[in-house]
This record gives sequence, C-alpha cells and structure tokens, in this order.
Amino acid sequence: MRQQVHFVTLSTADLDAARRFYRDGLGWEPLADVPDEILFFQVGPGMVLGLFDAVKFGHDLSGSDAAASGPALSQTPVSGVTLAHNVEGPEEVAWTVEAMVQAGGRVLRAPEHGEFGGVHHAFVEDPNGVVWEVAHNPGRHVDQTGNVVLG
Repeated sequence: MRQQVHFVTLSTADLDAARRFYRDGLGWEPLADVPDEILFFQVGPGMVLGLFDAVKFGHDLSGSDAAASGPALSQTPVSGVTLAHNVEGPEEVAWTVEAMVQAGGRVLRAPEHGEFGGVHHAFVEDPNGVVWEVAHNPGRHVDQTGNVVLG
C-alpha cells in the first residue's frame, strides 16, 4: 500500500450546519454537494474532505445490516481527531480563527504560542464538533517537490 490519503470523510450530525459553516461562512467551494447525504471539498492537491450525513454514514459502514448497527455508528461523535490548517504567521492565525467564529465555529483554545516547536496556534470547533487546529509553524514548509519538511 502506498503511503497516501485521498479522502478524509467525517460523520456529520447536521449536514446543513456544515454547509452553512464551510460553504456560506468560510466561502469554500464544494467539489460536490448531495443534499441530505454528503458534501465534498477539495482541500489540497488530490485531497478531499467529505462531510457525510451521520445516519447515512452509519448505513454505509454497516452495509446491509444497517438496521442492527447503523444507529449506534451514526451517532458516534468525532473524537481524538484534529484537522490542521497551517498559515503564514500569528496574525493570520488570529484572522482565520475570527473568520471561523463568524461562520459559526466555537473557539476551544484562543490563539497562543504552543509548547512545542515554536508553533503559534488555536483550536476551533465547527458546528458538528470537528476540531480544527489553526497554526503557524515556522519549522514546517513544503519543498519544490511537494514534500513536507518539519524541522
């Protein structure tokens, strides 16, 4: 198996709230928008973020046995995961957090200097509980071949 990820798909309790947050509030352009089912946003070269209606997410995982296990799976909250959005400097961290709040997000941790690697970051939760880290990491850059360099 090659070391790559093409889609990150998250179970989403309120797809309309996700649409208002990402599309209407942040101005993201959907790659595909299937009402009452799923939203797709291209978030990088070859990388797609999917926000999948929670009930249909549970059915997708359960297959034909959805009646037995679908509801439990569909109500599982996102836990132990952050999505990171890296920016050019501390001022952009603050600006991005404010844009996310205006779009309906909730600040979990205000912008501040982190404990590791000189990072300046904040954490914002979207209306469905997806946690975003907005960060400036002076040790992170992408080289000319597209590889991430940390240091």
